[in-house]
Amino acid sequence: MTGRSAPAVLPPSLRAWLGLISALAALMVVVLGVLYAGHGRPGMVDAWIQPAGGGVRPPWRHVALATDFLGEPAGAATLVVAAVTGCLLLRRPRAALLFVVGPGMTVGMTTLIKPLAGRTIHGVHLSYPSGHTAFLTALALVVALLAAGRLGLGRTAGTLLVLAAALVAGAAMGWAQVALGAHYPTDVLGGWCTALAVIPATAWLVDRLADAGWRERR
Repeated sequence: MTGRSAPAVLPPSLRAWLGLISALAALMVVVLGVLYAGHGRPGMVDAWIQPAGGGVRPPWRHVALATDFLGEPAGAATLVVAAVTGCLLLRRPRAALLFVVGPGMTVGMTTLIKPLAGRTIHGVHLSYPSGHTAFLTALALVVALLAAGRLGLGRTAGTLLVLAAALVAGAAMGWAQVALGAHYPTDVLGGWCTALAVIPATAWLVDRLADAGWRERR
């Protein structure tokens, strides 16, 4: 099902640029994690940004809660199942696999980093990096990668589409997390960068494994 005839989920024209972006994003995750390790209060950047986005009231609070739900287990599962179903109906099993593995590995990475960073909010909750932001950004990245491949976009246009999708999704979920007091702004940035680091690498791995499976079946 995932043979060589299946389109690559990481378009060849984007591999070099997204590989560089992935490496820089991973570096940013590490830098922020070290910078805020063990902290239980806002940093200088957080204190500057947070008042503008924190403590929203209805109706914007309802919007924030609805956005937050998309990163909760039930909401996230619904989005992934819908995406996988669509891919299978379109006979794109490689893409379906990425919709499961990509966001899963991204959220798994945030879960692994949190106790290592040890940053807390409200005294007890591990906050760095934001798993909600990482998940929605990861999902948007997968959608954008598939769209770039489908449309046959070149390196510049494809990269801009991928980054724009990541920025919109990350900003939406990040705003919700800060507005609801669940994360500091730098937690959101860390989650966004985690998705940028993980998804291109995961897409490349899915393509390699799928192509290796096709060669073995020849």
